[in-house]
Amino acid sequence: MDNHSTYNYKVVRWFAVMTVIWGIVGMLVGVIIAAQLVWPGLNLHEFLGYGRLRPLHTNAVIFAFGGCALFATSYYVVQRTCHTPLFAPGLAAFTFWGWQLVIVLAALSLPLGFTTGKEYAELEWPIDILITLVWVSYAIVFFGTIIKRRVPHIYVANWFYGGFILTVALLHLVNSCEIPVSLTKSYSCYAGVQDAMVQWWYGHNAVGFFLTAGFLGMMYYFVPKQAGRPVYSYRLSVVHFWALIFTYMWAGPHHLHYTALPDWTQSVGMIFSLILLAPSWGGMINGIMTMSGAWHKLRDDPILKFLITSLSFYGMSTFEGPMMSIKTVNALSHYTDWTVGHVHSGALGWVAFISIGSIYYLIPRLFGKEQMYSVRLMTAHFWIATIGVVLYIAAMWIAGVMQGLMWRATDPDGTLTYAFVEAVKNTYLFWTIRFIGGLMFLVGMLLMAWNLWKTAAGAKAYDAPVLAPAGGHA
Repeated sequence: MDNHSTYNYKVVRWFAVMTVIWGIVGMLVGVIIAAQLVWPGLNLHEFLGYGRLRPLHTNAVIFAFGGCALFATSYYVVQRTCHTPLFAPGLAAFTFWGWQLVIVLAALSLPLGFTTGKEYAELEWPIDILITLVWVSYAIVFFGTIIKRRVPHIYVANWFYGGFILTVALLHLVNSCEIPVSLTKSYSCYAGVQDAMVQWWYGHNAVGFFLTAGFLGMMYYFVPKQAGRPVYSYRLSVVHFWALIFTYMWAGPHHLHYTALPDWTQSVGMIFSLILLAPSWGGMINGIMTMSGAWHKLRDDPILKFLITSLSFYGMSTFEGPMMSIKTVNALSHYTDWTVGHVHSGALGWVAFISIGSIYYLIPRLFGKEQMYSVRLMTAHFWIATIGVVLYIAAMWIAGVMQGLMWRATDPDGTLTYAFVEAVKNTYLFWTIRFIGGLMFLVGMLLMAWNLWKTAAGAKAYDAPVLAPAGGHA
């Protein structure tokens, strides 16, 4: 068949396989830095110390694992729902190789200490330029495919993917504005409190768009497909989209409570964070209610287990986030491990689970197989990962509340009751539990890699024929 009669699965296959590989790499680094907190002697060298590996971990999990999952699923979904192969397949291939180069350069530069020092935006200016080139190419491929679609309707999953692509482009360009002084060093265009404000406008919207909107695109395609049910409320999905993208933009200042940021700005961030609860839970309910009439499938379908559990974690994380943005709650939680627990309930429970479920859905279809090599291994992966996540976030919640209470405890004469080192000492048990939980999650990813390998072994690359539009969504 020629390129016009089959979907372009080649680039989807590449990204799907690299999602699993980078997931293992990113989570392995996470387990190492978790171990370094429990056993400080593991900080063997300045290049491999906690301070260098921690930004490598966040970049690898968010942009390598999460990014590859977003590329793979968006390229698959936009073709299937538009009934047309990818626009500019050569450019799509460039996005793959360009993104892998970005990841490798990050893996080399961050341990060497080349960093802008901005959370989720640590990479120096030459890599930022490469990211921009890849992202513009991504937008051209994605929106080009939508423009040449063979159905009049643009399915809602593509709205979320499109919103994520456009917003991340804006965030990246504004926050990465920097003045180079050498090949490996630059300084931000902004200074002081303005720099902090721009950084957390970027930082929280990286969560809101890279780690939420894009993955909601996955939810709106893969949950109905795997459940064999239509989206519970298509109208709600459209309201969800517009409410989410409007509200998320304003929530960033809640990262800067009790700082030099003007008090009114902090309050605006808090108010919009609380409003954000409504569209977030609207989307979660829409996804879970899509299972109406198909709940029995959860018993023996591990893909649905991953997808539906991810929505539960999404609901929990998007309740917890607004609560933590309230100033009085934030006074206790800020700078503690509670924040780390919150981040990972979203990153592992929501982002990783929805990605894993979606990739499990894709792999057999990309290699022309009926199903994954072992359903039993997928089920084992689900339970190991779920127990790992629960151990992780429960340990961090308890540790965080304990730290907050110890830091603010005072004696009758007004002096601090506890020295900082006492809080560290009392956190060791919870850091150990966190390490075990993270290790379990990593083991689950290794099971996934083995299952993928056995599924793809001996299989020929498969590109499905383009379906003629029939009023529905492929």
